[in-house]
Amino acid sequence: MNANGKAIKYGDNVDTDVIIPARYLNTSDIKELASHCMEDIDKDFHEKVNSGDIIVGGRNFGCGSSREHAPIAIKESGISCVVASTFARIFYRNAINIGLAIIECPRASEKISDGDQLSINFDTGVITNITRGETYQGVPFPPFIQSIIASGGLMNTLKDQKE
Repeated sequence: MNANGKAIKYGDNVDTDVIIPARYLNTSDIKELASHCMEDIDKDFHEKVNSGDIIVGGRNFGCGSSREHAPIAIKESGISCVVASTFARIFYRNAINIGLAIIECPRASEKISDGDQLSINFDTGVITNITRGETYQGVPFPPFIQSIIASGGLMNTLKDQKE
């Protein structure tokens, strides 16, 4: 499994309240959530994101409340992966549970610029910055977690195992 797309870069401590503001938590419509993703930190996010793009964050990405709405909004907006130096643990677990690919890589977080073209190999954890001609070694998920992400989340994986 791979991801290819343009980097959309943010800094440290991007919390769930700016990923999806609390005023939109009264909906379970994932398209509606996606339409408001990142609007409090990047009002143009919804217009500039393309299917397959990759969010690059700094330290502690997804900190704040434990809402699953945040990774759901990111995934539904078309983001194929989030790369960050570190993730808040609850966001990390929620991302896996809903099938949003994430990868920790401090070097990539530091070196990647907004708009760089990236390619990520999830089997090896290698992030290739096509724009700069650089590679960064991220932490790959073990196969069972890659399987959860490829299935679209934990519930889909469990349903597939049951059938």
